[in-house]
Amino acid sequence: MHPAKSVIVFTTFSGLGFGMMFFLGLGVGPADPVIGPLACIFAMVAAGAGLIASTFHLGNPQRAAKALTQVASSWLSREGVVSIILMGLFFLYAVLWWSGGAPSAVLGYVCSALAALAVVCTAMIYAQLKTVPRWSNAFTVPMFLGFAATGGVIATAIALALAGEAIPKGLGLVLMAGSAAAYAYRRMTQMTTLASAGSTPETATRLGGLGRVRLLEKPHSEPNYLMKEMVYRVGRKHAEKLALFAVIVSDIWQWTPLMFLILLAGMVSVPQDQQMAAVLLGASWTRRFFTIVLPRMKTIIIIALAIRVIENFKVFDNFYIVTGGGPGVATETISIYIYKVTQQELIWGY
Repeated sequence: MHPAKSVIVFTTFSGLGFGMMFFLGLGVGPADPVIGPLACIFAMVAAGAGLIASTFHLGNPQRAAKALTQVASSWLSREGVVSIILMGLFFLYAVLWWSGGAPSAVLGYVCSALAALAVVCTAMIYAQLKTVPRWSNAFTVPMFLGFAATGGVIATAIALALAGEAIPKGLGLVLMAGSAAAYAYRRMTQMTTLASAGSTPETATRLGGLGRVRLLEKPHSEPNYLMKEMVYRVGRKHAEKLALFAVIVSDIWQWTPLMFLILLAGMVSVPQDQQMAAVLLGASWTRRFFTIVLPRMKTIIIIALAIRVIENFKVFDNFYIVTGGGPGVATETISIYIYKVTQQELIWGY
């Protein structure tokens, strides 16, 4: 399948922009009178790029304006109207912040509420489609809110870091909650089918009273609109390599801070008098590193490597959450294999 790129851009950037607007409106973002308004502009650009991309997803983009006229019955129209109002008010919020030196709390709360409402409207576009059981359930809206919150937290944290301000601990909890919502949606809906939603060939044809109905052909012989626009099959030829790359990156991301702190402690413990003496003798920084710093850090480096080797043999949660050991057994570790054999296949001995 070839998914519509506009859908990918829309869902990614609009969620990021709306999520960032939500936190900036609550006053969680940087208080700096320059970086704060610039963060608002970035959020508007991200959300605006997503909204513009969504128009290319329409059957006839030239008539995109008419999609805003069915507010009473269409979640798509509601999403468009709420987004336009939000963009206007949030632009005013950024201008007042820039000119006054401080954001308007009341206007910020209104923008935060509208940002959350815009994400809900986006989610309801999919949640209302009863023909797609994986979308038409109670987990779709929390999943969209979780994704938007995750993007908003990351973008807001970057803005705080650029401003040199402390990142609130609560943002980490929001990031964990958003990730949990996405994971819960995946786990709860991965086995959802039309049959599990109560729709079967018998109910569709109303011939269930005569017995079991068997289909001679597929419901459709050609890819339909839903499959063309919404089915994402990215990297089919390189699925195993991409899965392995994903778990490696996530594992490095998880363990780099601890390794950095351990190595930093080792570097701090290197005697400064030896380095100063080397500087006075004209030694370059590379020579000082390889002749003074690195030998002194040998024990610390061995400890760090030992920790990583031990944890690599124990790794389970990261790989299982990201890929489940797949595709196939491409990312299956010893721990995942033991779990599958004992807990899923219930084989406790040979």
